[in-house]
Amino acid sequence: MNFATLLLWVIALILGVMAYLHPEKLHRQGIRIAWEHALTFLPKIIMALLVSGFFSVLIPTEMVATWIGKESGIKGILIASLLGGLTPGGPFISYPIVVILFKTGAGVPPLIAFLTAWSVIAIHRMLAYEIPLMGLRFTGVRILSSLALPPLAGILASIIETNLSMGI
Repeated sequence: MNFATLLLWVIALILGVMAYLHPEKLHRQGIRIAWEHALTFLPKIIMALLVSGFFSVLIPTEMVATWIGKESGIKGILIASLLGGLTPGGPFISYPIVVILFKTGAGVPPLIAFLTAWSVIAIHRMLAYEIPLMGLRFTGVRILSSLALPPLAGILASIIETNLSMGI
């Protein structure tokens, strides 16, 4: 068990005791809400684990190293930015993909560009939510004003990573 998991258990325990000690005995309501959330998220977590498992055995390590590896430079950052913007799904999908890419040789700057593009560009969310709700003009302005963010994040990550490795 890592520190973050242990910390979450401690926080859950403290909050559970506080809910139990509350005059209205809110712990039952809290457990009911937690169970509802578990039923909602459990299928997504199982699907994400399956996707990441299949992804990890299908992705060629050499291709990862060539296209978005540690030595891929700006080319890798741009490729990862494009892939991140096209990656559908929520964090249950994108983060396992990033972990697998990292383990198969992807560099930190391209992965930061990938995650930034996934969060900022997200073509699937743009098509499903943003255009229907906010309109094409708003979406166009937002996308155009955000396009530079993923490559910029990757370039900054590269600069930071270089300085950290040099002991600066």
